[in-house]
Amino acid sequence: MYSLDKFLLFVATPAVLVFALIEAVVLSRRQRYGQRYDWRAFGVSSLDFLVRTGLNIFVPLSLATPLIRLAYQHRLGVIQLDGWLMVLLLFLGQEFCYYWFHRASHRVRWFWSNHAVHHSPNQLNLSAAVRIGILSKLAGTAAFYVPLIWLGFNPRIVFAVLSLNLLYQFWIHATWIPKLGWLEGILNTPSAHRVHHAANLDYLDANYGGVLIIFDRMFGTYTKERDDLPCRYGLVQPLTSHNPLRIEFIGWVGLLRDLAGARSLRAFFGYLFMPPGWAPDGNGSTTDELRKRQLAADSQRGSLTTSVN
Repeated sequence: MYSLDKFLLFVATPAVLVFALIEAVVLSRRQRYGQRYDWRAFGVSSLDFLVRTGLNIFVPLSLATPLIRLAYQHRLGVIQLDGWLMVLLLFLGQEFCYYWFHRASHRVRWFWSNHAVHHSPNQLNLSAAVRIGILSKLAGTAAFYVPLIWLGFNPRIVFAVLSLNLLYQFWIHATWIPKLGWLEGILNTPSAHRVHHAANLDYLDANYGGVLIIFDRMFGTYTKERDDLPCRYGLVQPLTSHNPLRIEFIGWVGLLRDLAGARSLRAFFGYLFMPPGWAPDGNGSTTDELRKRQLAADSQRGSLTTSVN
């Protein structure tokens, strides 16, 4: 075990739980915005974190393992982190891959089935940061980092940097941290991440960056937090259960149910790879479809108002 692995396991892991607990105690005493702190959600998130940590230790393989091995065997070369330029290249490459992993996790139902676990808490706080979903290895999300391995970066280093990226994101789940001025244009901040976790239609599918927000700005997925639109956290259809099995598997069960009921290959693969809420008849509830309906409703109300006046 490398020294970085030891740090992540024996220092970072207990530290994030301790800080999440401290925040929970403080927020429960303040009862911010008149809302009681959800201790049961804290328990679910902590359990998810501990089970996932155990799976990462004792189940080293994932659906992406064959792709990782293939990329490593046929890598273009060996890139040594022997200077700041190579470290910067790995950081930016990993951030780029993370952006597309995160974007796909919201726009491809297969990946969303696991990622929805992270968005299931109806309160955003530090404990929500550690609820990531125990079946990420089944989803094969590590495949998004295969290009870095194929280029010549060591797989252990690639995924260690990913762990550091996720560790950075722990603090941005705090709702009590205000906007950070000019840093909002560069970093993924608590304000930007509040938007990402919001279920408001105007905020959906935005701000996918890990440490940086620059790729969101480059690819048109950045949305600024608005003072006139408070964030509502959780899923579009809120999940109020505190049953950890239901929270972990409801997305997968729904996907399997739709696959079993598919009447064509188009429907089957659509359920797998189209955005959450997709339906074969076009009357689904994807983000794009919800926005089109909202736009049509707003346009109709505008027309009625004009005709009345």
